[in-house]
Amino acid sequence: MPKKSAKTVARPTAEPAEAISRHLGNRVKQLRAERGWSLEALAGASGVSKSMLSEIEREQANPTLAVTLRIAQAFELSLGELIGTPGATSGIRVIRNADRAYHYRSDDHCRIRTLSPLNLEKDVEFYEVTLQPEGALRSQAHYEGTREFLTVVKGQVKVESGGDSELLHHGDSSNYRADVPHAIVNAGRGEAVVFLVVIYR
Repeated sequence: MPKKSAKTVARPTAEPAEAISRHLGNRVKQLRAERGWSLEALAGASGVSKSMLSEIEREQANPTLAVTLRIAQAFELSLGELIGTPGATSGIRVIRNADRAYHYRSDDHCRIRTLSPLNLEKDVEFYEVTLQPEGALRSQAHYEGTREFLTVVKGQVKVESGGDSELLHHGDSSNYRADVPHAIVNAGRGEAVVFLVVIYR
């Protein structure tokens, strides 16, 4: 059998390291955009310099494992979740309870946690709202045509929209205009929790 010429040896279109670098750059940009983070914010969260992060996103750097791990931890992901290629990991997107990027507001009276991807903002927004006794979430009018859909999962709340109001208990749902001043008020003695969907038109 004759020897194969070097010219007949097939070469891959891209070296594995190049493919991983390309995927990592795109992945970091995507995750940063979803959270609304600047390069400075990611640098602060990961301890990786802004210049290194910029080079990674532009596919001009091949970061060490330690650097890649710090970036993954900043996004609260495992190393595999960060660098896994499409098809190698689950297509299900998860918003973890502890992900501070999705804690929209948190104080002594009200906590709002975003449950929808940040890139859908001003389209459809999904929130978990927790109100302490006497706590309230009061909002000015949103864009014309905006409506809110609310379900009570714990306690009781009073919903106000314009000059109207309704008392809701555990398991009750309502929808109302949100293009007028509106409010969700804890009307009970204990903590109240609601799921809130905002739909913009």
